[in-house]
Amino acid sequence: MGVPIKDIQRNNKEIIRIEVSEFKGMELINIRIWYQAIDGSTGDMVYKPTQKGVTLNISEFAELKDGIDRLEQFIKDREGGVQPEQPGEARLPDDEEEDDQDKDEPDTDEPAG
Repeated sequence: MGVPIKDIQRNNKEIIRIEVSEFKGMELINIRIWYQAIDGSTGDMVYKPTQKGVTLNISEFAELKDGIDRLEQFIKDREGGVQPEQPGEARLPDDEEEDDQDKDEPDTDEPAG
């Protein structure tokens, strides 16, 4: 059983649950859709997990947070009338960009032959 961190009401029958759990000795972050169901033994309404969601190793939290921070900036830019940078427009650092160009482009100083 995981440790629920946050439930986000998706609609009147589903939630998105963020939880921390453990599997085979690895600590994991689960972000998953849960649906309402009736517990067969008690008759109580409970939430049960679906297969819809994502599981990340807890060591990937910094990358997840960076993505959330970028999403926040994207939303703020859009709401402020600024054209947000699209994910495909993200630039590589200068040194990586030059390395990629060297691999893909022929040397233009030499005549083709």
